[in-house]
Amino acid sequence: MAVEPLGQQEIEDRLEALPGWSYADDLLSRRYAFGGHPQAAALVAEIARIQEELGHHSDLTLGYNTVGVTVNTHSVGGKVTELDFGLARRIEAAASAHGARSA
Repeated sequence: MAVEPLGQQEIEDRLEALPGWSYADDLLSRRYAFGGHPQAAALVAEIARIQEELGHHSDLTLGYNTVGVTVNTHSVGGKVTELDFGLARRIEAAASAHGARSA
């Protein structure tokens, strides 16, 4: 099944189920904070595993005690698709399990 870009209303509707995530400049994004660097790095490793499983990858930024995530689908011209929301939902679950809080 071909992946199609989502429209603005579809994106806004899906974002309601993902508090803390935002949409701007054709990217979904989220930033997480942790008690320290090892916890942040552990989430990055978990996200990498999830991305390999899904065959869909985001850009990750690891700070001392933060992790930033941005994602869109390159194969449809860098637009947001359901693939991005599927990955965001998996990341959100993993972040919660790692004790992340909003940054």
